[in-house]
Amino acid sequence: MSDHVHIVLDETAMVAAGQGNAITSRLIHRANTEADWYLYAPTCALVEADRTRPGTAEHLAALPGIIVLELDLPGALAVARGDAWAAAHTRHSAEPTAERPDGAFIATAAPGRWTGHPVRVLDVSP
Repeated sequence: MSDHVHIVLDETAMVAAGQGNAITSRLIHRANTEADWYLYAPTCALVEADRTRPGTAEHLAALPGIIVLELDLPGALAVARGDAWAAAHTRHSAEPTAERPDGAFIATAAPGRWTGHPVRVLDVSP
């Protein structure tokens, strides 16, 4: 098991961050100040968050602790099989990779939406 902490923000967590959510603020701070914390923003979720709360994508992408995950071919294939682009890209981004052998947690303000999915959830709802 890795000593690193990997967390993928879904679009609800991104919107919550833009609204001053204390938990997401702490996650962003830790990702910026601690070498073993990684916080990811899948591009499809960034787009959906920005549709919900304009300016969110630009703000999050500018933060030094956020790693923006582009939609590569494996991600595009996952999105093509999913119902919603943001959720599919987020779920794909949380799967184990060479960089994240244990996968990642999904930070969300709507934890119920991940029920039935094989993911680990970090509830950031107030």
